[in-house]
Amino acid sequence: MVKGFVSHARTTVLFGPGTFAELGKHAKALSFRRSLLVADSGMILAGYVDRAMESLQAEGVAVMVFSEFGENPDSAQIQRGRAAAAAFGPDSIVALGGGSSLDCAKGINLILTNGGTIKDYWGAYGKATRPMLPMIGISTSTGTGSEAQTHALISDADTHVKMAIGAPGAAFRLVILDPELAATQPRRLLAATGYDAISHAVETAVTTKRNMASLACCREAWRLLSNNFEKLLAKPGDMEATAAMQYGAYLAGAAVELSMLGATHATANPLTARYGTTHGVAIALMLATVVGFNGVEKYRDELPGFSIDRLNEMAEAAGLPRRLRDAKVPEPDLPLLSGLAAKQWTGQFNPRPFDAALALEMYRCAY
Repeated sequence: MVKGFVSHARTTVLFGPGTFAELGKHAKALSFRRSLLVADSGMILAGYVDRAMESLQAEGVAVMVFSEFGENPDSAQIQRGRAAAAAFGPDSIVALGGGSSLDCAKGINLILTNGGTIKDYWGAYGKATRPMLPMIGISTSTGTGSEAQTHALISDADTHVKMAIGAPGAAFRLVILDPELAATQPRRLLAATGYDAISHAVETAVTTKRNMASLACCREAWRLLSNNFEKLLAKPGDMEATAAMQYGAYLAGAAVELSMLGATHATANPLTARYGTTHGVAIALMLATVVGFNGVEKYRDELPGFSIDRLNEMAEAAGLPRRLRDAKVPEPDLPLLSGLAAKQWTGQFNPRPFDAALALEMYRCAY
């Protein structure tokens, strides 16, 4: 059965070493005059925030920096960012960093332009009715693929539940992918975000929403990521491997935008919410198990060279744990986690019908 799809060419991608230096020129071309620069503290320490500000200011763009958010941006941090932005009065937003910076920028943009709190936009796509500010996204990691998506994950500050929010206006007008920035990411970050990107390529290959466009993206993403992940882990900073991983992560993110995710993310998110488990680590704990439950042949049909052994080899090379017990998850918590997983939005796109009972089976197998 041929499935239709809608693909919007909303984002220009600027890829290559040295492209970060062109930020100001492109911001000016997009008529940016007052930009909120959303960047995490690591970007400040690395000197990238100063470089971004210099590039923007050289082209006459006024800049205010917001960096008061963590690895998993939450609703309270988004609210603080909105307040800071409102006082500054930006006409545009620049996001610099990994998925946390990109998602935080989307969240701030959403409530700055459309009002309310971020929770108001949870549960259904496209609740925003007013135009959002134009944005530039500069990804410095080889992982989340947020730069290719109109969705963001924001944690509830009280419950720690990850809320998926999305709107067409959250698409970046321009994405800058500079391997020279990604080449400096710490190995620990590379391991977690790189494996997360791999999971995006894997999950999107079999979701109930997959289509010709998403499959084209996830297949090439799988090729680039699976062929270069271990190379980059063995030789951090290698420019060819970094470039392949960075673009592979972008393509995997584009596949997510076109076809969504499945039970791996549905079972991983409660681990982060309840125990603070790094997202990529949580993914590594569940991916191989979920593939086995869904039927490995489904993945082999779409991804050349795919196997559960290959997933385990890459996780081992990254030093990521693959058993819940190794991550100190208490076994008595598994039923509670299963109920939380069943409420995750991505579970509905899993190729095998997903509910709390199946989630419990998966958790027990992964334990």
